[in-house]
Amino acid sequence: MKQQEFNRGLLDFLRRSPTPYHAVADLVRQLKGAGFEALRESDEWQLESAGRYYVVSGGSSIVAFVKGRHDPADSGLRAVGAHTDSPCLKIKPQPEITQCGYLQLGVEVYGNALLNPWFDRDLSIAGRVVFSSAGDDMRSALIDYREAIAVIPSLAIHLDSNANEAHPINKHQHLSPVVQITTDDVDFRSLLLQQLIKEHADHGAKDVLDYDLYLYDTQPAALLGLKREFIAGARLDNLVSCYTGLRALLEAEGQQTAVLVCNDHEEVGSQSSAGAQGPFLRSVLRRLCGDAVGVHRAVQHSMLISADNSHGIHPNHADKHDANHGPIINNGPVIKINANQRYATTAETSAVFRRLCRTADVPLQVFVSRADLACGSTIGPIIAAETGIRTVDVGVPQFAMHSIRELCGSRDAFHLCKAMSLFFNEAHVSLA
Repeated sequence: MKQQEFNRGLLDFLRRSPTPYHAVADLVRQLKGAGFEALRESDEWQLESAGRYYVVSGGSSIVAFVKGRHDPADSGLRAVGAHTDSPCLKIKPQPEITQCGYLQLGVEVYGNALLNPWFDRDLSIAGRVVFSSAGDDMRSALIDYREAIAVIPSLAIHLDSNANEAHPINKHQHLSPVVQITTDDVDFRSLLLQQLIKEHADHGAKDVLDYDLYLYDTQPAALLGLKREFIAGARLDNLVSCYTGLRALLEAEGQQTAVLVCNDHEEVGSQSSAGAQGPFLRSVLRRLCGDAVGVHRAVQHSMLISADNSHGIHPNHADKHDANHGPIINNGPVIKINANQRYATTAETSAVFRRLCRTADVPLQVFVSRADLACGSTIGPIIAAETGIRTVDVGVPQFAMHSIRELCGSRDAFHLCKAMSLFFNEAHVSLA
């Protein structure tokens, strides 16, 4: 695959993935197109050598894998991990707020979002709706309004003369979007039912029972810069890694067992049934390896590349970075290291990834936070602790992490994909 084709696919994936549910649905679409077979957690599995499979948990997490011709107990697993969620605004269960002649929606902040950029954006709503059908069955479906239907307006500077100096945001008072001019009481669920019927007329929906709905920016991801060197868009952290892992998995040759896991809820701690701290991946690995002994043996020969974007050194705030460890956008993927195990990288796993990049002719950088500043974390330490798999934390450098619109390079994800593709087909990932 060429870089231009890779980036077109990435931009399309970002556009089709306004929520974790939509991201997993699009990953499934692409896996099916590549011949992967669907599995269900509730069924018995009959896995064939070199078979290609995927299984979804909770609608927002997915594990896809190619079962290698070599027994994983003897040759191990090659795994890539990422997460499907991003910091955002989630709509409350009873969101209707009518005041001053406007209908607004109550929201909660999901994750550690950078809030200022959410103001004055053209916002829409997407997510999963659970409903009862004409036969009184309970079903769920994804919806996406697509069009801009909401906005969180800023307060005019004339009414807040210190807005450019200091402007604290009250998460409860200041983030409710305006969606309509009205003085009447409005039932949000009845509006959802109309949208559900519009998008899924064949489902026979008669009543909205509940939902997981999120606001998102309708401006699509795009290439920008004088030489189109940047990708700007929402949810780059961490859908870029999900897509990169997918493209690498599709190139797995089937000799080694290759696994892609994309978990939800990383941005809120991963402690959920489908999160990295839940049982989903462990359950899949046990069924893939046959039994607990098989898993234990496989782990000794396995490695995980935990892929989650990194902070690129910001030219307007260079003092916020360690000068010796400040990644530059488009200078290659980044190994992420932290002495306090916020990242799971070790000297051994770092060396394996360095060798992969050298073999694949991929440039490589290293990120370490300033000693007086905290760093984020990833699913890497969690999966390493839950499974025992040796792990390296890597990612592409970006600006504006956790903003509604982030920025990364147009070459870095492609380079990371080359290293991951080699990793999935590598015979040895451990010291002699």
